[in-house]
Amino acid sequence: MTTLREQMVALGDRAVAAARRLAGAETDRKNAALQAMARSLRRCQAEILTANRRDIEAGRAAGLNRALLDRLSLNESRIEAMAGGIEEVAALRDPVGATIAAWERPNGLKIRKIRVPIGVIAVIYEARPNVTADAAALCLKSSNAVILRGGREALHSNRAISDVMRASLEGAGLPADAILFVDTPEREAVRELVQLVGRVDLVIPRGGEGLIQAVTEMARVPVIKHYKGVCHVYVDEAADLEMALTIAENAKCQRPGVCNAMECLLVHQAVASRFLPRLAERLTSQGCRLKGDPAARAIVAAMEPATEADWSTEYLDLILNVRVVGSVDEAITHIERYGSHHSDAIVTENLETAERFTRGVDSAAVYVNASTRFTDGGEFGMGAEMGISTDKIHARGPMGLEELTSYKYVVWGNGQIRC
Repeated sequence: MTTLREQMVALGDRAVAAARRLAGAETDRKNAALQAMARSLRRCQAEILTANRRDIEAGRAAGLNRALLDRLSLNESRIEAMAGGIEEVAALRDPVGATIAAWERPNGLKIRKIRVPIGVIAVIYEARPNVTADAAALCLKSSNAVILRGGREALHSNRAISDVMRASLEGAGLPADAILFVDTPEREAVRELVQLVGRVDLVIPRGGEGLIQAVTEMARVPVIKHYKGVCHVYVDEAADLEMALTIAENAKCQRPGVCNAMECLLVHQAVASRFLPRLAERLTSQGCRLKGDPAARAIVAAMEPATEADWSTEYLDLILNVRVVGSVDEAITHIERYGSHHSDAIVTENLETAERFTRGVDSAAVYVNASTRFTDGGEFGMGAEMGISTDKIHARGPMGLEELTSYKYVVWGNGQIRC
């Protein structure tokens, strides 16, 4: 009987072999495989939903909260969105082989910097079965093999989706092992996977802060991280308050269990007394709990007191922190101290203030007069996304196709030697 380590090594070897074949795959062949994957998801919808119901029932029995159950749940529209996302990826420009830059040296050497696949990417994620389809599609289009390790709470859903996609690859003449699924709930499988030096080139964890911290500490291969989404909306003294109400409601309530939902609202003291009562009425009617600083609670007495720890908490639920600030600079200081460098927004009609905010807030996505909920690969026109990086490396914000490539230099000469 093979050990878990031996199983992961064998999986890595299969992925390396598939990645070598994918590196030279033509764009048309990859697109055909993606289109086949989308069709298969639609055709196999009933089987996928049956598998998902098993996960939902087990999740309820295990006491998963409302937000996690929402992230876990699939329905016809979500499966259609998965299939549509794959088709959008197929329609995007293939990054592999694209020239990033080109120049000629005085000695006649012609140098090109071109995009190449990373190789084998391990994606470790929780709860959301749509990540299975998104990750597989993006890796395939960028000519990377992918090893998928979803959470135990979505095991049946992820298995069903990955089986459908693997079968589609074979029909398109590409290696089925370009998509591999770790079909075991054992936590030790994650440790073994992220230590496959020489077989796994990059690890991308998607999930809660605990998962990402654990993966980062265990990994012996590079990791692109997204620790958490403590996102802010700042309502400036020059804000259109009707617009601010709509944006705040959307950022908090449209889908609170996702990383780009607002967790903290900052309001300028000049408009707080007019804005906060209306905000409280609108949000509490949707079941949202409000926690405030003393100034906010002096205006809306029903708010709970916010603790120091609350300001840096990612709730992923209908809970919102509220603070009154005296200036845009105070708002920026708060965001830089308590935020997670994910997505932050300002609502203002003052161009100078808006520019000050966008320069001062060091986040992957900074918005002016728009909801933070747009930080998403699909909304940014990237098709699906691999995740949202809060690192300060080549991949920051929504990770699309280009972020899943590296580069190499191709140098043409005609006999040059170095003296």
